[in-house]
Amino acid sequence: MKTIAKEGSYKNIWHGTGRQRIEIPKTVLKAQVLSNALLQSLYVASLGYYPQAKGHYTYRKKGLPENFLFFCVDGKGWYKIGNERFDVSPNEFFILPQNVEHAYGSNEYEPWSIYWIHFGGTSLADFNALPTVKEHCRPAHIKTSDNIVALFNKIYKTLESGYSIDNLVFSNFCLSHFLTLFLYNGKHFDAGVGKPGIIDDAIRFMQDNINNNLTLQDLCDHFHYSSSRFSSLFKQRTGYSPIDYFIQLKMQKASQALDFTDQSIKDIAAEFGFDDPYYFSRRFRKTIGVSPKKYRSIRKD
Repeated sequence: MKTIAKEGSYKNIWHGTGRQRIEIPKTVLKAQVLSNALLQSLYVASLGYYPQAKGHYTYRKKGLPENFLFFCVDGKGWYKIGNERFDVSPNEFFILPQNVEHAYGSNEYEPWSIYWIHFGGTSLADFNALPTVKEHCRPAHIKTSDNIVALFNKIYKTLESGYSIDNLVFSNFCLSHFLTLFLYNGKHFDAGVGKPGIIDDAIRFMQDNINNNLTLQDLCDHFHYSSSRFSSLFKQRTGYSPIDYFIQLKMQKASQALDFTDQSIKDIAAEFGFDDPYYFSRRFRKTIGVSPKKYRSIRKD
């Protein structure tokens, strides 16, 4: 019988002291997850924690059928995707997309401690097309990790107690929140804490000026960007042009005024910078889908 050394990687699996690892059996995935409309969209395939993973190394010519998220909490490491190589330091994470050649390994002198998770699903292609996901194929710094580690432990402990449908539903519903704690880490701070990105700044500026009429040039002058560059960055992040997004914010607030006040439609229009109530009604219908009058008449419980 062949004896496996205590530490190191064998068949792309690290063996060492303190290792935690769970892989959902393919039979369970097929019977309980892939056949379930609630779970098949995005699901946990495997996950683990490797402390001070000396000798950790993996190379996959064809990648994996799932995505792979790594979170380094201590030590150092590296990874290669395509022809690019990146170094990884404490409090950094990265995502390896499905079916892409990659390699990764722990630093020889300061071996990393990592949390990792494989996740698949029918919506994975759409997930990978998100601009923020593409950005995080490069290492990104995590500002706070307490919630991340706590949620990882909840998922791990749940799956450790078996693959009942309740455990699978709980774990896979947690997965989406777990991923957002990485992809939108800055949004888990109170406003004003940490340094936001330019687009987050711009949206807050819009909210602060919701009753005014801002032009694209007003926004560009305030943030010292050219109109083409600012519009490009804004649309990449939100999917909308800056002014369309601003109008959307106005209509959100106008909807609340229609719901919670007895103000006339004309007064609400004026409050949000529309001198012409008919133009306001057209924009409201385009954004919300119904006229302000119709919206107010709809019962909302």
